[in-house]
Amino acid sequence: MNSEVLVVADQKAGNVQFLNPVTGAVQRRLDSVVLAEHAGFLPLGGGRCAFIDDAGGALVIADAFTNTPLRTIPVAIPGEHLACDPSGRFIAVTTGLGVSWEPWSDLLTVVDLESDGGPTSRRIRTRAGEPGVVVGETPEGPAAVVRHREPGGIESFSVERILAEGVHCPPMQGLRAEASPDGHGDAFDPVTGTMFVATGQGLERFDIRKPQPEALQAIAWDAPGRAYFLRFCPGRRVLVAVLRHGGGEPRDWAQWGNTLWVHNLDTGLTQTTPLGQGLVFRFALTANGIATARVHPEGDELSVHHLGPLEAGPPALRGTWDLPRMDGAPRPGNEPWDNAERRAIAASPSSELVAVTRGGHGELHVVDTSAAGSPLRTITLGSPLHDGGHLAWVSAVDAAPGDTVGR
Repeated sequence: MNSEVLVVADQKAGNVQFLNPVTGAVQRRLDSVVLAEHAGFLPLGGGRCAFIDDAGGALVIADAFTNTPLRTIPVAIPGEHLACDPSGRFIAVTTGLGVSWEPWSDLLTVVDLESDGGPTSRRIRTRAGEPGVVVGETPEGPAAVVRHREPGGIESFSVERILAEGVHCPPMQGLRAEASPDGHGDAFDPVTGTMFVATGQGLERFDIRKPQPEALQAIAWDAPGRAYFLRFCPGRRVLVAVLRHGGGEPRDWAQWGNTLWVHNLDTGLTQTTPLGQGLVFRFALTANGIATARVHPEGDELSVHHLGPLEAGPPALRGTWDLPRMDGAPRPGNEPWDNAERRAIAASPSSELVAVTRGGHGELHVVDTSAAGSPLRTITLGSPLHDGGHLAWVSAVDAAPGDTVGR
């Protein structure tokens, strides 16, 4: 049996497919399921992954390698972010705006996957907005730590207290720390108990091992722009981001600058590498590299940088691959999110295989990026993948979650 599965969601068409990344064969397909794309997928270890079904109002736990029946646990929607504790037992889900332009939902859901009698979920009311979340550990037990984007702040809630509360969504206040009001992008290091938040001021850090979060010194980006998306690699002990310069002018997206940013948590060393102009949405980590897909009017490309010891220098470009154009690609002079296709990206945690979608065409390109010039292999799916769909790479080898924030 293949030890890895590529999960492909078409949130617009309402399906999730589980593919063999080597052969492209569809091993399982779920229909009438709408992935909460912003929250993404959360690998839980042991071949399982979690995601939010915005149509069914449920947290879905799926075994990516078998046809084991899904576990569905009610949660508040629309899903904004999800995260778990390092063991994968406790999961927190925040709610976002959905199709509203103004914040309206203040519900936070906490799930215990191993409670007596089966999984249990409880919802509380906190602050409306576009919150992020991580799940850490304090001397008093696990804590769901919410990042409030506006007006800013970090708030820690006892998971045990939430689960002990009754139903009917009671209001609750946690213990807070101040934070910048434009946070977007979260990560958590369980070794040091540090929560990281990407803001316009830099990488803001919080010690969440105590019930009251403690603000630590922020880390400057040291390059133009700011990050909106973080990934944490627990094995290499690095945080990775792409800094976007010019994001305040969305119609000029073709001139946005992009910089790859890598920070070692143990040494404090940071290295940066320019990526070129255009739209870089999300990125993925291979076993030894960082893969980015860049959309630009002059042509889209996949690039992979080798991630070695930062003491030896910034990540070095391994190779680039031209990507077939998308018919509905973003247009210059228009915001890249308005009626435009995108590309989702994912990578194998144990090799240099990378997958990237061709939004609106129902195509998925898989390439072995271990050497420049490797050919793209195209897999055609029975779903259009409008907005680029969403991807996750799940391993049966990992016994527990690595990065504990959904992506």
